[in-house]
Amino acid sequence: MKSYDVIIVGAGPVGSYIASQLAEKGHSLAVVEQKAALGEKICCAGIISPRCVDSFALGEDIILRRANSAKLFSPSGRLLRVWRPETQACIIDRAGLDASLAKQAQGRGVDYWLGSLVSSISIGDDGVRVEAVGQGERLDFKARAVVIATGFGSSLTQQLGLGKAGDSVMGGQVEVMSGVEEVEVYFGREVAPGFFGWLVPTSPDKALVGLLSRRRPEFYLPKLLSSLEAEGKIASAGTKPSYRGILLKPLAKTYGDRLLVVGGAAGQVKPTTGGGIYYGLLCADIAVAILHQALGRGDLSARSLAGYERGWRRRLGRELRMGYWARKLYEHMSDAQIDRAFDIIKSSGIDDALLKAEEVSFDWHGEVILRLVGHQLLARAIGVVKIPFRSK
Repeated sequence: MKSYDVIIVGAGPVGSYIASQLAEKGHSLAVVEQKAALGEKICCAGIISPRCVDSFALGEDIILRRANSAKLFSPSGRLLRVWRPETQACIIDRAGLDASLAKQAQGRGVDYWLGSLVSSISIGDDGVRVEAVGQGERLDFKARAVVIATGFGSSLTQQLGLGKAGDSVMGGQVEVMSGVEEVEVYFGREVAPGFFGWLVPTSPDKALVGLLSRRRPEFYLPKLLSSLEAEGKIASAGTKPSYRGILLKPLAKTYGDRLLVVGGAAGQVKPTTGGGIYYGLLCADIAVAILHQALGRGDLSARSLAGYERGWRRRLGRELRMGYWARKLYEHMSDAQIDRAFDIIKSSGIDDALLKAEEVSFDWHGEVILRLVGHQLLARAIGVVKIPFRSK
């Protein structure tokens, strides 16, 4: 039986980052991953902020291109173009990010067990036992603590008594041939019910087309592809679409005895866009600090690890609540209301005001939400009765 200080379940950005940081502090780590290879493509647009790249030293080599503008299309085709002179987002090689962070962790002595599906986790007074199946063989691991960083879809959190995953949405994405130079975002119930679709250029001749949808993304994605192909924006898809789910609300509890849940598995995701890399890494830093202290004290009880949940909720709680409220509001808007909102934003200069506001950020959407729903004419158009979260 292999023994470690900490076992991480999941080799995505969050799992590999935690493993790397804890290994640098002198702890022994293993990452157990269901996929057989690192850096496989997944359903993710791969758009993060320059702040995220810099804060976590993600490296220039994963950046495919930088963006300072985007085109937003209403259900009827009304256009809002948002632009700033400075870079607002980095379009990254999402699979390359996974591989890069895993390579860094391996360089610090972290063991990777690929193609290994964790079947059970048993937590006792003297440690954690993790059972997995890899290449038809049973694997047994022992550790002082375990971190679940699997992203969406794992049943492990429910098995460990942390409750059932809450509200979620499904997404689909495919790589296409395209010469489009700007990010484009499409709204409307015929495109993606309750959410939106996207066209994200990644290189001079390639792009990603995807969407999030409350229902049947496998139905709506081909429709979006056909529409964009008819407009001459893309050529036919060169690969098969990939699909995945995203939690829109955090788990009720993300810690226990010898246990933390971090990233997408915990629901630490922007409810407005479904983006989870930056928030997941912010929470990973908090997890690393709490685990390092607990390992040093030799106390890995739930009480000792509770600071993790206090820390990430203090950092993200209000933003997540506000984003989820805005998400539910948008889902109840008709296409006509969305079109009307586009008209008001443009005619009232709300878009220009937001772009000039220094406090408006790619990563933090709360200020944008408050400014939008605080505009009387727009609030009436989209049916806002009361503006929540006025004070911090």
